Amino acid sequence: MDLMLTEKVTLLSGGSRGIGFQIAKELAAEGSHVVISARGEDQLKKAVDEINGQKKGRAVGFVGDMTRKGVPEAFVRKALDSFGGVDILVNSVGAGNPKVLLNSTDEDWQQSFELNLFTAVRLSRLIVPEMKKRGGGAILNIASIWGRESKGTMIYNATKASLISFSKALAQQVAKDNIRVNSLAPGSIWFPGGVWDRRVKEAPDGLRGFIESEMPLGRFGRPEEVSALALFMVSPRASLVHGVCWNIDGGQSRSNI
Repeated sequence: MDLMLTEKVTLLSGGSRGIGFQIAKELAAEGSHVVISARGEDQLKKAVDEINGQKKGRAVGFVGDMTRKGVPEAFVRKALDSFGGVDILVNSVGAGNPKVLLNSTDEDWQQSFELNLFTAVRLSRLIVPEMKKRGGGAILNIASIWGRESKGTMIYNATKASLISFSKALAQQVAKDNIRVNSLAPGSIWFPGGVWDRRVKEAPDGLRGFIESEMPLGRFGRPEEVSALALFMVSPRASLVHGVCWNIDGGQSRSNI
């Protein structure tokens, strides 16, 4: 199936590894030009070089912390200067925090909301006017199944639930502008150097008990499995997919909705 992504311009935060990188890589393989951000320059350069090595859509890197004042604006300007506009925004940057209520501080909560929610809010605020100029676009926010139901850590759950709610509300506001907004809720995704990679290595049994009890498919998900759905959701082929949050977790979540 042709996803109709050739020459589309994508702005993607958190694109140097894991799910974000895989989405950027596959978007470029479909002919989309991608501008990806990361805080670490070395890993970002490797990601950009690998994407450009496909000799399909072009990749441009941007080094910056999206929670810092002025950085989201500079990130958007990089895309506009490089490609003249933005058709797709993927808010992939995010991180967890394992603290419970009594050992967490206001700063813990504020930092997590800055990264997991407000980055998406700010980039969306900047990008919607640019998408209007181009007659529409697509925004995809990478949430989590733990934003849909309770089981993950408290702070992470709260931020991802907020991100899903924000996505739904924004979808209703910009539908008239032909801008589709959706969120994606991955389950536990393994990739080298990621959280689950570290936990597997640290656990005496390699988390075998967790996998057997929590994973109906008997394994973690992979970034390429998430990116396959993400590409469809941001493509013109998904023209009626709007204001939804789709789980992609191999049956790991328990909710009926």
